[in-house]
Amino acid sequence: MQNTPSSMPRYSGVAIALHWVLAVAILSAFGVGLYLEGLPFSPAKLKLINWHKWAGVTILALSLLRLVWRLTHRPPALPARIEQAMPAWQRVAHHGTHHLMYLLFFAVPLLGWVHSSAKGFPIVWFGVLPLPDLVAPNPALAEAIQPLHGLAAWGLIGLVALHVGAALKHQFIDRDNLLARMRPGR
Repeated sequence: MQNTPSSMPRYSGVAIALHWVLAVAILSAFGVGLYLEGLPFSPAKLKLINWHKWAGVTILALSLLRLVWRLTHRPPALPARIEQAMPAWQRVAHHGTHHLMYLLFFAVPLLGWVHSSAKGFPIVWFGVLPLPDLVAPNPALAEAIQPLHGLAAWGLIGLVALHVGAALKHQFIDRDNLLARMRPGR
């Protein structure tokens, strides 16, 4: 028996909006970060680096808002029928993936911010709000942090792919309509 969208407990509108806005922001920032890797130094590259930094700080702020919302507004429980049908390893993967994604929502932009600070390049959010450096300029630290930022970003994208794959599996293989819980609209 399939759950209908109206009978499935849904996330709140705020949780749904934060989910999708963060999804678009994270994928966009990741794409720009990849694109930057191959560009020669130029004014265009500097503009994209600034955009990437602004996106990272925005992702960090939205992630904090999302975490506060999640801690103060319990998400709907998985329907018992779906949870009982999931093997134990899938339940562990479900919770583990979400916890790791939340960790990386913070780690990726913070590592980028530390890298920028260590390189001696301040972040001025949207060209208006100067943000404090997290560390003093330190070229050795900048070199050490840069690959960690990249590895954490790839880890986050891998978890996002796993999350999307699981959602699609539920929608098209299990046909349990679990995706309706996070779908925008009613």
